[in-house]
Amino acid sequence: MNREESLAGYKGLALKILKDMDAEIGDLIRIVKGGQAYEGILIPRSEYGDDKHIVIKLRSGYNIGVRLTPDTKVEKIGRGEKPAFVAPPMPEQKQALPKVSIISTGGTIASRVDYRTGAVRPALSAGDLYSVVPELADIARIDAQILFSLYSENITPVHWAEMAKTVAEKIAEGVEGVVIAHGTDTMGYSAAALSFALQNLPVPVIFVGSQRSADRPSSDAATNLTGAVLAAARAPFAEVAVAMHETTSDTSIVLHRGTRVRKCHTSRRDAFKSINAQPLARVEENRITMLAEDYPKRDPTRKLVVKSDFCDKVALVKFYPGIDPAVIDWYVDKGYKAVVLEGTGLGHVAKSLFEPIKKAVDKGVLVAMASQCIWGRVNMNVYDTGRDLLALGVIPLEDMLAETATVKLMWIFAQTSSMEEAKQLLKTNIAGEFSTRSLYTVEENKP
Repeated sequence: MNREESLAGYKGLALKILKDMDAEIGDLIRIVKGGQAYEGILIPRSEYGDDKHIVIKLRSGYNIGVRLTPDTKVEKIGRGEKPAFVAPPMPEQKQALPKVSIISTGGTIASRVDYRTGAVRPALSAGDLYSVVPELADIARIDAQILFSLYSENITPVHWAEMAKTVAEKIAEGVEGVVIAHGTDTMGYSAAALSFALQNLPVPVIFVGSQRSADRPSSDAATNLTGAVLAAARAPFAEVAVAMHETTSDTSIVLHRGTRVRKCHTSRRDAFKSINAQPLARVEENRITMLAEDYPKRDPTRKLVVKSDFCDKVALVKFYPGIDPAVIDWYVDKGYKAVVLEGTGLGHVAKSLFEPIKKAVDKGVLVAMASQCIWGRVNMNVYDTGRDLLALGVIPLEDMLAETATVKLMWIFAQTSSMEEAKQLLKTNIAGEFSTRSLYTVEENKP
């Protein structure tokens, strides 16, 4: 390897300075600038970065980039090795513990920093997830595999079907629970999908992700994974749930019903919230406390029913002022089976959409209405706009999340081609996706 290859990502002035001092990635570097000295391990740079910064990893674990100026002094003070992740050996499996399958699909929880671009990339295998959290050895025997290595924005209904089939295989092998490591951005969609695809579950299926990659000091990966495995192994319920931080601290993990959860923040560790429902349970100090009263009980003798097919001809359309009514026509012309409208407030859209909605319904397209509001339920009987939409054949979705409704209709139209049966299934509470009355929650009252 030549000198430039050993200084990945560096170029121009920064590369020259490092080459002149015979530095390589992993060496200990001291940078003095403005009377302040910084010491750390030289790490690679993004190939898209400039040539005016040198990046080092401090002893604290954080990375800093120091801009080079005429008064900056850089020296190598120690020879080191290139930074690399080496997983510790797998802990010994205790045969008396319940068996849990971890299925990795990718995402931040299975990622590390990619210094080529400065972003995170899928890297950790499902086995790595176990080996870097040795506490799991006291909770369960782990069967781990990689199903996909995908950022969650790249997961499609085809992947949902594969997840459902793989979970079914693991349950048939006799595991006491299943954990699915998944990227957080679309984890709510996947959790809803498996809630419909896996019916009559005998054991819990727990989705888990992390907001911050495993090599960051503030990572939530280990805590989330521990809570998810504990729930899969010991929780008394048998349904699909999402396990994530309850607050920004590491004190508790909360379990959200798979059809009722939404990611509500881009980066906070407590980004996931149960919408229009109480969370299922809380994991705290290795104890599981049930918060919901109505849930299917764990029963290993129950026979799992797998209905893993999904139809991708379902659209989610968010209404906004000035929307082009031809958007609805486009989906109809493309042969879509259903359109979920994410309307304002109690379930409204502009009158300019009435005609294309009527055409859609007349041509056999199911049109349903959810609300853009986070909390509350659709009530289309209050104002004349809602009543007019009901008269056109729009189906109100109660307090169901728009994304859950979209996934449900994808599932429905893979089960039946009958419009009447599809409407009946949409109005049937299959996996706790809606409630008959609205419940007050603490989240609704937060400022």
